[in-house]
Amino acid sequence: MSTSKVPPEETPEVEGSTASAHQERPDGGVWEHPWAILGLIAVGAVTVAAFFVVRIAGW
Repeated sequence: MSTSKVPPEETPEVEGSTASAHQERPDGGVWEHPWAILGLIAVGAVTVAAFFVVRIAGW
């Protein structure tokens, strides 16, 4: 046999390829869009503050 064995977790190189595969960027998860999270926190704070303003004003 002239072909070498490749471990199961690795992909063998393709014939004719000129470069190895690029490294993928890790998934940012929840921290991918921090401005959206900050916006949700700000909207929640304004909503709670508005509740107290309405209670104090007696509307």
